[in-house]
Amino acid sequence: MLKNTQQLLAIMARLRHPEDGCAWDVRQDFTSLIPYVIEEAYEVVDAIERGDLDDLRSELGDLLLQVVFHAQIAEERGLFTFEQVSEGICDKLIRRHPHVFADAVFNSDEERQQAWEQAKAAERLEKGATPVQQSVLSGVAGSLPALMECEKIQDRAAQHGFDWPDVEPVFAKVQEELDEIREALASGDQAHIQEEVGDLLLVAVNLARHLNVNAEIALKQSTKKFSRRFNYIEQQVEASGRSLKECELVELDAFWNEAKVVLKNAG
Repeated sequence: MLKNTQQLLAIMARLRHPEDGCAWDVRQDFTSLIPYVIEEAYEVVDAIERGDLDDLRSELGDLLLQVVFHAQIAEERGLFTFEQVSEGICDKLIRRHPHVFADAVFNSDEERQQAWEQAKAAERLEKGATPVQQSVLSGVAGSLPALMECEKIQDRAAQHGFDWPDVEPVFAKVQEELDEIREALASGDQAHIQEEVGDLLLVAVNLARHLNVNAEIALKQSTKKFSRRFNYIEQQVEASGRSLKECELVELDAFWNEAKVVLKNAG
């Protein structure tokens, strides 16, 4: 395994060689690689969701390449090396798991999570974060997908007591936000409408949390379900020799309801 890692590092260094390397690889920097890091992470997720383990192995390799790529750029600039990246995550894992690598004992998942958050807070202080930065919400990356960021921020707030005790008040809050969207719509103020829709989405994420549902995954699954049903509609319309725009909405809606039955029975 170590041999393969060293080979990967050597290949990346060769690709980045200013004279003998690949012109495209040489042009890249931290910022230009951002879309590729995100894309490769999502392709890993896609392989997992499809249950394609061969593809998962391949996609994990692509994601590892991004780590090596960034480490190579950093080493060229005298910032850090791949070895230091590896050392850092090893130290972090040991530090954040005192119940495995030391003699700490946690009697519940809540105690373990609290210790984890305390360790992260201590790490931020070691990095020189100022008191202003030390909000309990510090450390949640703003570049996360919106639903994921929202869930993580709400989890942080909940860990410090800012949360409803059970799900019932959340249902009421969802209805309240719906009513406020209707009021905003009546006002014709588009900025206000957008604000209220955002509030509804935030509460929907909170509802998902209280129901132990991952909002990001749930929406992804529902979007895929929508696509499958819409594809069924397209197939039925095509079979009739027409285009979607030539069909009345009531007919398309009937195909939609048909798709719900057919696709459910098809598994």
